[in-house]
Amino acid sequence: MFRKHRQDDRPLTPFIATNRPDQQLYEQTQEIIYNYLLEIVRAWSPDQVLAEFRSLFIEYGNAKNTEAFQSLENLVLANQGTNFRYTIKRSCYILFNNWEANRQHKFIPQLVQLFHDPSIHKRALSPDLQRVRAWLRLFVEGKEYQDLKVFSIKYEEETQPEEPVKWSDRYTAYLLVPQYSNPDNPEEQREVARVVSQRLKDRFKRDLAMYTTRSQMVGYDDKQYPNPTIFGNDVLRIIKTIVARRGNLSYQNLAQVFLRQTEQQRYRDFKRSLQKYLVFSWSHKELAQTLKLRLSQRLESLYPDKHGSSVDEALRLRTCNRVIDALTTENGVEPSPIFIWMLSYGNPLALVVILLKLVLVSPHSRVHLETAIAKLVRYYEHLSEEECEWVVHFFELFKITFAIHAENVEYSLVKVRSTSQNGAPSEEYRVFARVKYEDIPTDIPTDSFEDSDELTQLFQ
Repeated sequence: MFRKHRQDDRPLTPFIATNRPDQQLYEQTQEIIYNYLLEIVRAWSPDQVLAEFRSLFIEYGNAKNTEAFQSLENLVLANQGTNFRYTIKRSCYILFNNWEANRQHKFIPQLVQLFHDPSIHKRALSPDLQRVRAWLRLFVEGKEYQDLKVFSIKYEEETQPEEPVKWSDRYTAYLLVPQYSNPDNPEEQREVARVVSQRLKDRFKRDLAMYTTRSQMVGYDDKQYPNPTIFGNDVLRIIKTIVARRGNLSYQNLAQVFLRQTEQQRYRDFKRSLQKYLVFSWSHKELAQTLKLRLSQRLESLYPDKHGSSVDEALRLRTCNRVIDALTTENGVEPSPIFIWMLSYGNPLALVVILLKLVLVSPHSRVHLETAIAKLVRYYEHLSEEECEWVVHFFELFKITFAIHAENVEYSLVKVRSTSQNGAPSEEYRVFARVKYEDIPTDIPTDSFEDSDELTQLFQ
């Protein structure tokens, strides 16, 4: 059933004979396995690659390449469980990357499914195989395997559409962000996570734009252009609310005004201006004042050694990241007090807009923000959708708002004439989406705004 290990006529390699921890030697051993997998994934069919992966890692024997197996065996004989599990992890992403590039997506969940093999939980006669199975069980129970499952979720939906979808699966694009933003992850994992995350965002952006435009036309086909959100018919009203801020007072233009007016400010003044900017145009003045107070408590003690310095891009980035933490999850695990307080008032869109404003003045903060969103999804995902409906609405509004404002699709409200039920002419607004090829201008003179007097004083 499995090959014998450490045969009498096979001398021990210098790697084992040295019997000393040497990470460089372990890495050289692992590279042999990685290069072998790269070679076969480019030359063999996916089914053959899956069979070889199973032979090498799951069955721990009968691999077609002796050098690759001996390299893996070296890790086992040296009792290198951590390096063994890392080798499996990176090997999976090497295969993922190639199948992703060749649009052989259906084999990704098949690879993940190999770790559900019943043999992993059986006792083996060989001490080496028994050790390997113990490590495989640790791998399946750990974060590395959970990351693999997150990556393969969307492909599992495509191959098994009848399976129920967990609410958190709708936000896989954000759950992948911590994988590609973590520099400690293998390069292959970071790259494929980035590609798939962006593809999921682009798909939602496209589906939302197509639904928005087509659903308002006569003869709308809900099968060809389905609603990609959870809000049903209310989504058009929500989109109109999000898009309503446009022209001189659009969020993009206000962000440019803020950047211009705070360009020469000292850091202490910049933090005060940032608070004004974030709550600008809030209709609920009492809530706005409370939020400013809560933020000021955190901002006042932030980087006090920089109070007399002018603000550069790096300091603005660090500050916006800390504000994002205060608004989402300060300890990286649990929702922050401000997050819970704001959503408890039943208006998650207000918080989404504030987060949008932060990203518009600090675009590089977007990865930090999306990582925080992923942590919040992880925190709540054990609850049913009914139990945490209020926070699910926040995630959905976040997804919609950033697809509208932070991507290359332009939404606009258009006033159209129509006929009411009594036959009288009436006017209504419809929202349309189109691909936006030009970037938002970065040099916007303050005096070009209608409310120039107010805007001139706004953030100073």
